[in-house]
Amino acid sequence: MSGATATAEPRRLDVPLAAVSLTALFVAALVTAQVISAKLLAVTLPVLGVVTAPGGTLAYAVTFFASDCLSELYGKQYARRVVNVAFGMNFVLLALVFATIATPAAQGSVDPGAFETVLGLSGNVVLGSLVAYVLSQNWDVIAFHRIREFTDGDALWLRNVGSTATSQLVDTVVFTLVAFAVAPALLGVGAALPTSVLVSLIVGQYVLKLIIALVDTPLVYAAVAFVRRDETEAAGVGA
Repeated sequence: MSGATATAEPRRLDVPLAAVSLTALFVAALVTAQVISAKLLAVTLPVLGVVTAPGGTLAYAVTFFASDCLSELYGKQYARRVVNVAFGMNFVLLALVFATIATPAAQGSVDPGAFETVLGLSGNVVLGSLVAYVLSQNWDVIAFHRIREFTDGDALWLRNVGSTATSQLVDTVVFTLVAFAVAPALLGVGAALPTSVLVSLIVGQYVLKLIIALVDTPLVYAAVAFVRRDETEAAGVGA
């Protein structure tokens, strides 16, 4: 019996390639956004002029593209699982980064101080990003399916733009307030910013994210159509 158990074939999981690819894209974009957020971007927008946004803004926008595709193709439960598992990957990233920072550098290494400055996110930014992530990403999945139910499955553009626009607003407001108001005031971590600066950061970031959400809509349509056509053809061949 023990020999049979040892030589038994592993259970085969028939997981669609698109689900694996979109999940990988979600996690890759998420951890990339965390790593590159130390750089602040100066983006010129019509009317508003130059706005400031974290370096991870574009990468983080990709996570909403991936989660909307996952929601549309594989349902609410799967999308929420990806969102919440990816939340845990944030802690894996932080643990690996800070372990690397704490390990002594060898001769010929990049400057340890510069390495820590770039990758060692401050506590207020980490706290703000984690809280904003949990709230905005879960809201994105909920809003996407609420709009889907309301429209009887029609108007993909509406649920994509509606869910992303509202979730990006949640993300922007929560991150900015937690990182630059709540954490400095209550925990003494990071620098508190004046109200006028907080409002400017929120408005500028949100307008930039909203533009990205609008550009993202045809990409969601294209990705969903491609995956459905590919899976339909694969099912036909299999039959």
